[in-house]
Formats: sequence, C-alpha cells, structure tokens
Amino acid sequence: MIIQQETVDITTSTGVMRTYVHRPQAEGKFPTIIFYSEIFQQTAPIARSAAIMAGHGFVVLVPEVFHELNPIGTVLGYDDAGKDKGNADKFAKPLPDHDSDTQAMIDFIDNAPYTTGDVGTMGVCIGGHLAFRAALNPAIKSACCLYATDLHSNTLPTSDTDQTLARAGDVKGELMMIWGRQDPHVPDQGRADINQALRSAGCTFTWHEVNGQHAFMRDEGERFDPELALSCYQMAVGLFRRTLG
Repeated sequence: MIIQQETVDITTSTGVMRTYVHRPQAEGKFPTIIFYSEIFQQTAPIARSAAIMAGHGFVVLVPEVFHELNPIGTVLGYDDAGKDKGNADKFAKPLPDHDSDTQAMIDFIDNAPYTTGDVGTMGVCIGGHLAFRAALNPAIKSACCLYATDLHSNTLPTSDTDQTLARAGDVKGELMMIWGRQDPHVPDQGRADINQALRSAGCTFTWHEVNGQHAFMRDEGERFDPELALSCYQMAVGLFRRTLG
C-alpha cells in the first residue's frame, strides 16, 4: 500500500505538539495507531517503522513525546549527547502530561476525515511504556509494547498510586508485550514482576520473549536484528487488524 506523510500541530494542555502522520494514499477511512518513539523522538528509524505500519492499512501518528522540553522539530542523535538529553527529558516530564497528550491525539483522531475512530498504540523503549500508559485510556483498544522501559522500576515522575504498572487494572484493551531477553534495561526479575502484575490485574495480554538486545527493532546500529524485527512487525499488524478492524 502506497503511503503519504504530513505533519500536524496538535494543541495539548502543555503546549503545541508536533505530530507526524503516516497514512495510506488510498481513499477511505482507516484505523489509527499512535506510535510512541524512543527518547530521541522521530528519528529516521522511527519514521521507517511508522511507514511500515502505515503501509499495512493504518493511520500512524508519531508525536514528539517531549514537545514541552524542546523546540518543535527536535530530533536527538543516537550519541551520548542525545542519550543524556533524552534521559533528562524522560525524568523531567510527569506521566500525567503524557496522558493529556494521548487524549489530545484521540480528539484529533475523532475529527480526522481519514480515520475510523478505532485506536491502538505501539512503541519502543520509553515509547513501549507510553504505549502501555496510553492504554489506561478506555479509547485505546490494543497496545503493542516493545521492550518497555521503566515499567518495572516505577521511576517516572508521578505519585506512587499513579505509576503505570500500579494502574494495570485500568487497561481495558489487549496488550502485546515483547521483550529482548538480553536487554539489560529490563532484566529477568523486572520482566517477571511485570508479568505477575498483569496477571494480578486481570489484563488481557500476550507475552513474547525473544533472544534480542535492547533496541533490536532499530534499523541502525549493531543491535538491529532484521529477522526479529520482521517477526514483531507481523505480530503487531496481526494484533491491530484483529482488534481495530
């Protein structure tokens, strides 16, 4: 499916959020995936991931996840300076501000002429966490969370009772949790704690552990695993076709 790209600036309660839209060129309405990036925002690998999903018949929105903390259009580099800035942004933005960002995108989707109104979420790294976080919103029908960081540690800024994993029982849609077993950011015990929390909360979820390192989906750098990435895209497409139509 041939796709097109455009940008929209969505007003949120914490400022204007540049959002990149990847969608089919074909006429008609399509279900939507909100795709949450790594700490680096929409880099070239993230744009390519969004394009892959859009090419399977979805409208894909990629928001600038730290729009309040950077000039519009900021893309951080995959280097030490970019990593330091992105990690600082991650711990500077309270989780409730991500919630209001998600609601602003849902409002945009509800009024866009090319969407069906059915919404899922997907993300990698911190974006995997934000995809899970977005699923606390009852409008989200499903979420594909790839090597989601900071879920097990409860370290992102908010109250103890508002930590994402503590609120797993609020998720009404289906979760797909994908992990790399060689990922040092989410070790064995951390994954076990998340799995148990989802079971205790009664979540509907599937659980996939693969032999991959952190960021194995990113098609730049030595950790990229093309075969695993292709498999995960196929699983994500299957999830969203089943849950979003």
